Amino acid sequence: MTRTGMTQPGEGWILVAGSANVDYVTRVAHIPAPGETVLGLDYTLSAGGKGANQAAAAGRAGGRVRFLGALGDDAAAALLRHSLSESGVQDGSVTLAAPTGAAFISVSDAGENAITVASGANRLLSGEHLGDLAGVAMLLLVLESPLETVLAYARRASEAGCVVLLNASPARPLPAELLACVDILVVNEGELTALVGETGDLNAKLSAARQLGPQTVIVTLGARGSMALSPAGLTEVPAHPVTVVDTTGAGDTYLGVLAASLHAGLLLPAAMQRASVASALACTRAGAQPSMPWSSEIDVALAELGR
Repeated sequence: MTRTGMTQPGEGWILVAGSANVDYVTRVAHIPAPGETVLGLDYTLSAGGKGANQAAAAGRAGGRVRFLGALGDDAAAALLRHSLSESGVQDGSVTLAAPTGAAFISVSDAGENAITVASGANRLLSGEHLGDLAGVAMLLLVLESPLETVLAYARRASEAGCVVLLNASPARPLPAELLACVDILVVNEGELTALVGETGDLNAKLSAARQLGPQTVIVTLGARGSMALSPAGLTEVPAHPVTVVDTTGAGDTYLGVLAASLHAGLLLPAAMQRASVASALACTRAGAQPSMPWSSEIDVALAELGR
């Protein structure tokens, strides 16, 4: 980490600012093609949204976490606040005159998913909602909030000396000013290509992304693990093999556990390994936040690997 917001491992807060949704999840035989209707069975209702998910994952992994999002004044908001509290997260969300966001998720028998998000109150989160950053060591951002809000938060955090971690998902064009404020950029393979184009192999793409401003660029590769390019060079971490039940929330688990691990003082390879194992464990259970492992579960899995 390159900024001054954390002088000792674990000092200060991880602030996760981003989206919160209620997830409506149904199991289907296969993901629908355009124009196709596929019948599911029952559906479940659970807490989700990339920002809230990452906060919950970081909290369960032992991080000292606050969450800032925008919720409605409705039953869905109560469900989200309860899930964050259960995960050990301090909720600082604002209540706005809009419905709480919702996501409609189809999960296939193979464990893959397709997601449609209705942003609701999330689209109203603004720069004015970010309070004093005193005591904040790391700011974790994701792109389900308005881009101008993400930029305002990243700029404020960078100026305050916080470590800025951006999960550039879902993929969209990003202003140079935003990337200049980012210390750690995390993307999947498709998002990395959307950011830098077809610039060669994976190493070349990581190098191109790093030249845009972030000190460290991490790409998650699903069953192929994850890779990072940092000032220390290239780091490759294999995936943790599991039997997949549902991949919903796996990427958010990786982000939250990565943030908590770095904040606790782990070096990048160890933090990536811990995040990879946690992400895999989340795939063995259904749902987003309900599937996310606790620190003790991650420790057991790492011990089995001899790490």
